[in-house]
Amino acid sequence: MTLPILILAAGQSSRMRGTDKLLEQIDGVALLRRQIDAAGGVGDVFVALPAADHPRAALLQNTDAQAIIVSDAADGMGVTLRRAVHALPPCPSFMVLLADLAEITATDLQAIVNARKNHPDNLIWRGATAAGKPGHPIMFDASLRPEFETLSGDTGGSPILKAHRSQTHLVALQGNRALLDLDTPEEWAQWRAARRS
Repeated sequence: MTLPILILAAGQSSRMRGTDKLLEQIDGVALLRRQIDAAGGVGDVFVALPAADHPRAALLQNTDAQAIIVSDAADGMGVTLRRAVHALPPCPSFMVLLADLAEITATDLQAIVNARKNHPDNLIWRGATAAGKPGHPIMFDASLRPEFETLSGDTGGSPILKAHRSQTHLVALQGNRALLDLDTPEEWAQWRAARRS
């Protein structure tokens, strides 16, 4: 059975002051499309979107990615996770990927998959920085799906992660990529400048 990979792309991108960070270009490709392409090499891709006619939806064209519409995504990440995980097909495990992690690659996603195979006694397999700070992406055992039904507000999956900290295996990814998200125009400008130097 193919691994479902859920990309969370239903947020408002409010700190970008009028532009959409998921439509920002990296090497000529929109960030969300880069994530879809990376995930598509590892599993079946599902993308949580705020509306079917949202501009982000166009980035799913000519891919095998499936949209999951979360019309009340503005109520918080917990709501998005609850609805989107509920919509995933039956599976032994599933991965959650934040759409705004600009440096995550297919190799990183595969490292999480490999960790599940090599450490099957855990319930959560989680990307971390090279220094060991927990981040993303995160793979969950399907036995945790009922716990997603209780999520609400903007706490995201924190209650689940806290409850199962002792059953979590961390996977060190290169540098800071497990945590590097770009939320403002200034952060994008700084990151692009650093890439060029």
